[in-house]
Amino acid sequence: MPVGRAIASLAVPTVISQIVTVIYNMADTFFVGQLGDPNQVAAATVALPLFIFITALANLFGVGGASLISRCLGQGDRQKAGHTAAFCIWSAIAVSLIYGIAVLLLRPVLLPLLGADAETFGYSSSYVLYSIGLGAMPAALNPMLAHLVRAEGHSRQASLGVAFGGILNILLDPFFIFVLDLEIAGAGIATLLSNLAAAGYFALFLHKIRHETAITISPRQYTLGQHIPGEVLSVGLPSCLISVMGAISNTVLNHFTSGYSNAAMAGMGIAKKVNLLAFAVGQGITQGTQPIMSYNYGAGKPERVKKTFFLILAFSFGFTTIASWLILLFPKTFIMPFTDSQRLIEITIPAIRIYFGGMMFIGVLYACQRTFMALGRTKLSLLGAMMRKLVILLPLCFILPRLGYGTDGLLYAECIADVLGSAIVFAIFIWNFKSMLKTP
Repeated sequence: MPVGRAIASLAVPTVISQIVTVIYNMADTFFVGQLGDPNQVAAATVALPLFIFITALANLFGVGGASLISRCLGQGDRQKAGHTAAFCIWSAIAVSLIYGIAVLLLRPVLLPLLGADAETFGYSSSYVLYSIGLGAMPAALNPMLAHLVRAEGHSRQASLGVAFGGILNILLDPFFIFVLDLEIAGAGIATLLSNLAAAGYFALFLHKIRHETAITISPRQYTLGQHIPGEVLSVGLPSCLISVMGAISNTVLNHFTSGYSNAAMAGMGIAKKVNLLAFAVGQGITQGTQPIMSYNYGAGKPERVKKTFFLILAFSFGFTTIASWLILLFPKTFIMPFTDSQRLIEITIPAIRIYFGGMMFIGVLYACQRTFMALGRTKLSLLGAMMRKLVILLPLCFILPRLGYGTDGLLYAECIADVLGSAIVFAIFIWNFKSMLKTP
């Protein structure tokens, strides 16, 4: 298939699922915002880093596993692809269960560290109980299984599973929040049930194609041999660290913002949700095309890898730029679905305008990072992951507020990190591109 058509067939469903995922991630904040209580909106914001860490776990096994599975299939090694899938699935189940139990037990310590105060602690605790404490395993399994299924070319089915969970959550939220009058706890229950349903969808799909797929959930195929754990974790680690650094930066943001007011924290939380819109298309394009690069790299076709990269770079940067400018020019349009509080709107508009100043460059970062992962270039991927969040962002998060910029300093830090981090990663990529294309 021509590269352009291959990208369209795999990326378009993934883009759609990413947009649905963004809407799904916004659903809790949207419906909780209709309660008119800034404390409950702030409570949902407090829990955001804990959700991001679940994404990190899913990426650790999903991104690393998908890259290895596609490369194995390109080389014709279906047996190793099956062992890889089993390792990823059962390892993700075990690690996410441990994480959920740890969060459940450590809520009294974790939530204050994340910015909860006396007014928001109870709300945060009940929300986290259902959505993460009891729901960490299905919440991690869904994106992880989507990565694995997409690695074999089933992009439409992977996207359908992600979209199904998101749409169900949107439908369940108002029922539990308003009809049953459970408020933010109802949002947590809706998230738990929708993730369980989506995990069930993936289990049924894999059972349906069990005679033709290399992906297996059989625990008998689980192995720590053939260098599978090292290959999976080394490729998945950079993507995991990107999410972990995001959780840390959100924690720092919550910590500093909570020193001002819960209304300020709620406003920052809304800005973060709107921020996901600009990410959606760029992430969808690069996620959807990773199997193309991995498979062709494994099959020894570097020209198709090269052409795929430049196409997704153009698409990702273009769409991310358009999304960023729409949000910058019409911020109130994107804020009003979350709140009708004039105070929150006034807080959030300037936050968005600072925060999105460098967001358009993220499309470049995504394209480079996803290519590193697709080709199994662990060190380069890890360097790129650490550069933006750890080397640039975190120091600025501590420096700029102390220079008198307050919460705006945290937003400026994100903007600067986006611009500089993307430029540095792109320079590293171009410098190493020719050597990366050499067949394994």
